[in-house]
Amino acid sequence: MAGVSNGDAPDAATAAIEGELRFLDPAVYTSPPLLGRLLHPEFRSFGSSGRAWTRESYIDELREWGPAAGSPGTVTRMTARPLAPDLVLITFDIDVNARRAHRSSLWRRTEEAGWQLYFTQGTGFTPGDMDAPS
Repeated sequence: MAGVSNGDAPDAATAAIEGELRFLDPAVYTSPPLLGRLLHPEFRSFGSSGRAWTRESYIDELREWGPAAGSPGTVTRMTARPLAPDLVLITFDIDVNARRAHRSSLWRRTEEAGWQLYFTQGTGFTPGDMDAPS
């Protein structure tokens, strides 16, 4: 995936980036069991459509989607910023079939499950709109 960087980021940032890339893999995000392992029990998401999900509602919707289909999209400008020892902010842009979104995710480490996706949000944009700061 193009534009992925973590500079000299510590292991926490690397682990969060690896988790995010797994989350974006259609084989993972369309598999309730695989996705369930990545999502924190208190997971919340706000989609670029404006829709909001809890962990349960997100996994339930994926059961309806069925097996993985289509492209995972093109990721650019991915960065990881540790906010605390057990919390990392990931920001990036993604283009899936000409639908573009600025994305942000919070990854949280727990003793029980390791790094899990705690929160994610997408904001749709079109070329020429607000570009994400580099």
